[in-house]
Amino acid sequence: MHIVIHYSEIGLKRGNRIFFEKKLTENIGKTLVRADNIYRRHGKVVVETGKSINIGITAKKLSFIPGISSFAFAEKTDLRAEAVEDIKKIALRKLSKQSFNTFRIKTIRSDKNFPRSSVEINAIVGNLIRKKLGKKVDLDNPDITLYIEISEKEAFLYTKKYRGVGGLPVGSSGKAVVLLSGGIDSPVASFFAMKRGIKVVFVHVLNKTMKGGRETTDKIKKIVEKLSVIQNDSKLYIVPFEKIQKTIIANVPAEYRMIVYRRFMLRIAQAVPGREKSKAIIVGDSVGQVASQTIDNLGCVYKSADLPVLPPLIGMNKEEIIEIAKRIGTYDFSILPYPDCCSFMIAKHPETKGDIKKVKMLEGLIKDKNNLVDRSVKKAGVELITNS
Repeated sequence: MHIVIHYSEIGLKRGNRIFFEKKLTENIGKTLVRADNIYRRHGKVVVETGKSINIGITAKKLSFIPGISSFAFAEKTDLRAEAVEDIKKIALRKLSKQSFNTFRIKTIRSDKNFPRSSVEINAIVGNLIRKKLGKKVDLDNPDITLYIEISEKEAFLYTKKYRGVGGLPVGSSGKAVVLLSGGIDSPVASFFAMKRGIKVVFVHVLNKTMKGGRETTDKIKKIVEKLSVIQNDSKLYIVPFEKIQKTIIANVPAEYRMIVYRRFMLRIAQAVPGREKSKAIIVGDSVGQVASQTIDNLGCVYKSADLPVLPPLIGMNKEEIIEIAKRIGTYDFSILPYPDCCSFMIAKHPETKGDIKKVKMLEGLIKDKNNLVDRSVKKAGVELITNS
């Protein structure tokens, strides 16, 4: 069996197209351990699989690989003198096993040197199915469509297309750190970053000032395991925050603590890229969702970082975010109880219009800010989580 994998956006890359194709091929190879051979054809990647492939499991894996727009499980025949006869035999065999009343043939011919045009192949195969199986042609709303792809060296036939997530292959856009909380939003932000070709390094700031213990870190690891299905392997930094948090509580008024907490978290995230060569920080912010996510407060928070801070969810509604979290499989772990750092010892009505001058003045009361961050990062636990 062969899998025909199509991309869309990669095809627009012109001079850099080969780079993106190779990165996509590499990622597919890491995901499909049973792939016997993977090769590139014009506008597509082809995977030759083993005989015992599980189509359901394989389809689920491929559907989450960034860079893939669609794919299909196909039969192949080489382009030789009898190619049209081979195509007719495969088409008849495939459709004779299907239950349908109406059909259409859709031929895509990337090899323009093939002696028959797409229209001619459609007519030849369509007449065969109509006469041999007694089915009717319906070009607008058929029960089934037989796709025939004429490539440079072979033809592929299939009847079902699966959708992918599109975007760019992971690793083609560099690396970034994600501030991974225990909530719903940041895992979805991670997914969108991966979809744009970013290899994600996860940083979780651990709250030890409230009950949580091992179940807290287990929850974070399960979220990362789910996301590692998309990018194959992930590095997770778990950074202690207790010392920093107690120092902030001792020096900053309750209504401003949430802003200062988040500014220190960005500093922690920024300290990690020094080791990882990351180029940006990904956050799960959506404007106005909570008090820390007003435009004023986001401005105060983001100014603590020298690296670009990218919020993929900035214009999304909570319902939209939840829907995607369910689709990528992180939702059930995200809703497990979790002690959030940013909600600890803050005012009942925290500041929603943060003033950067006041924030910097309050942070001036905290001695050795940089050393606090450096010490926390040095104490971080680091785990490599692979695609299971």
